[in-house]
Amino acid sequence: MLVEEKSVELANGEEIYYQERNGGEDPVILIHGNMTSSVHWDVVIEKLDPHFKVYAIDLRGFGKSSYKQPITGIKDFSDDLKLFVDKLELKDFGLVGWSLGGTVSQQFCADYPGYCNRLYLFASGSSRGYPYYPVGEDGLPDVANRLRTLEEIREDDKAKYVQTAYDTLNYDFLRQMWDMVIYVNKKPDEARYEKYLEAMTNQRNLVDCYHALNTFNISNVHNGLVEGTNQVDDINIPVLIAYADNDMVVTKNMTDELIEDFGERAEVVELKNCGHSPQVDNLSQVVETMEHFFARSRQGRVL
Repeated sequence: MLVEEKSVELANGEEIYYQERNGGEDPVILIHGNMTSSVHWDVVIEKLDPHFKVYAIDLRGFGKSSYKQPITGIKDFSDDLKLFVDKLELKDFGLVGWSLGGTVSQQFCADYPGYCNRLYLFASGSSRGYPYYPVGEDGLPDVANRLRTLEEIREDDKAKYVQTAYDTLNYDFLRQMWDMVIYVNKKPDEARYEKYLEAMTNQRNLVDCYHALNTFNISNVHNGLVEGTNQVDDINIPVLIAYADNDMVVTKNMTDELIEDFGERAEVVELKNCGHSPQVDNLSQVVETMEHFFARSRQGRVL
């Protein structure tokens, strides 16, 4: 199946690049995570059943998309998504949100009912956000010292290390990081890995994303930094929470928060032998659970 790279100018002046797979009749939009882009969805785009019409976008400041106006919160991304689907006249689509993309998808579905009809949260950030902790002297996150502001995060060593790797195209550093933390079961083949690394270094909003995740909270509780908006209760479509059993990025505690906040409105699936990139660790399992969920919930409810 042919996959075309396209771009569209949004009403807010941002230019969004996306991949569109030819053919298919049931639209699905893939939203990537932090430190990635639409490129990281390649294996899913290749394997997903031809019945699906697949779009994978580069969020503002990622991949080839523009970054004219800095984001201040997750809602900026989800508002871009609304402008994107309006531009392409898309409705009644499934959303797959990976990590950061999961929080973007949650915010979109809460703000704009009637567009997405199925939500697949894929190793997703919590409905209560993703707290930013500096690294302690023991090399582990200092959970007693959550940073609060954009300026604090910008000055933190962890953020500086990654940003410096981007700026200097230090693929060796990034590869070492992903090998230790992300690719738990297996690694991409070398050609794909090089493509993924190149896509990582195109990100221009790393610190802004850390801050946006840190302050995101659509739950009904205070997350330790900000009060929740309780918008999670506005998401009334079929939801599947697919979490990875060996995820070292999205912790079990964050997944438990997500499960608690959605309650009985969401199905939960454990992706076995997977880290934070299940599409690399166990592609067949990911595609199977995705297709099964979308097929059963196509009419707006889980059958």
